[in-house]
Amino acid sequence: MPIGPITMFAIYIVVWWVVLFTVLPLGTTSETHEPPTDGSQWGAPKTPNLKRKFITTTWVSVLLWMFVMWLVFIGWMPLPDLAPPVP
Repeated sequence: MPIGPITMFAIYIVVWWVVLFTVLPLGTTSETHEPPTDGSQWGAPKTPNLKRKFITTTWVSVLLWMFVMWLVFIGWMPLPDLAPPVP
């Protein structure tokens, strides 16, 4: 195994956050808003659907992470060996 489980988990976390910020704007509309009276912000969507977006982010991240791990294991995207040389 070229990398350890902690590195694999760290790569998954990075992939998950990148996918989250890609998925967040999906499904929002730019419609004319009246001034908010409930203390919310002007640009906040009426229905953010965060649970659905988190679930979508998770399964897309798993697929993308599996692809990245495949590239690492076949050698197309090698990770550097950061361990000091043993004398």
